[in-house]
Amino acid sequence: MANDYLLEVKGVSKVFRIGGMLRGKKMTAVDNVSLKIGKDKPVILSIVGESGCGKSTLCKMILKLHTPDGGDIILNGRSYSDKNGYDPKQFKLDVQPIFQNPYESFSPRKAVDTYLYNTALKLGIAKNMEEAKQKADEALKSVGMSLAVVQGKYSAQFSGGELQRVSIARALITRPKLIIADEPVAAIDASMKMNIVNLFKELKDKYNISFIYITHDLSTAYYVSDYIATLYRGGLIEYGPAKELMDYPAHPYTELLMEAVPRVGDKWNQEFVMPDMESKEYALTCCKFAPRCPYATDECRQNKPGEVAIEGGRSVYCFHPLKAAMDRQQELLNEKK
Repeated sequence: MANDYLLEVKGVSKVFRIGGMLRGKKMTAVDNVSLKIGKDKPVILSIVGESGCGKSTLCKMILKLHTPDGGDIILNGRSYSDKNGYDPKQFKLDVQPIFQNPYESFSPRKAVDTYLYNTALKLGIAKNMEEAKQKADEALKSVGMSLAVVQGKYSAQFSGGELQRVSIARALITRPKLIIADEPVAAIDASMKMNIVNLFKELKDKYNISFIYITHDLSTAYYVSDYIATLYRGGLIEYGPAKELMDYPAHPYTELLMEAVPRVGDKWNQEFVMPDMESKEYALTCCKFAPRCPYATDECRQNKPGEVAIEGGRSVYCFHPLKAAMDRQQELLNEKK
């Protein structure tokens, strides 16, 4: 049977040891997370949550920068755990990263255009320097720049937004199937953030590229996403189409996050900040949000919730999904009748 998924994250976990070997503690940074991206059409999947929720660790496992301690990741039907399944060169052609701080992606002593040439030459996209320059120029024009503007210049000669565009152009050279953007607008001036996320939307449709957008910037996630996955203390707590999930959150934590999102005409007077992280919460075998949840019951404090499917392709890991989401489910069911 043909594989219907570009990417499958199947029950993936990652455990880190904090402190020494004798008195150190284990922390489950990613806890049994499963996600899928189909092949039928490109999408932008945003993974959201506050700092420490496991977003970047999950991203690094998909990029093969960390090895999962449990579960499996499958790209184009090929398992990461199968050493013969995906050769390193093909992986780099199919999956490209964009990192948070573009100034850390380029050496201040090396002209930025050389990075684009090296990508084209090393991965066999170009046979010689002339072809490499042509590929670099094409990629730069796709992000609103050109080789004539970039050639010979160093990272310090660009703004953060311009340099992030160069990073995106570098990723585009291989014509990847998947781009993983880890907090790509966090280090960029607020006035440039929407330019970058708008670019993701354009490139998705133009080049048939799916994106995983790792972010704590909920306003851009709301705007750019096709799907959203919410993480808390390493675990997936809610997943579904972006508009449905953010307009009708089913999990109490997602509801709290949504209250922090600035809407058109509203001012964001207060930043949403959860209380200090406690490492013991990562080790809970019940609902990890229960100690902070206003709706928690004894069931939540004693057991781990399973997946609850909601009409419209959504899922939530909660014993007591919020009323707004369940009312919305009933509306969708009534529309089908």
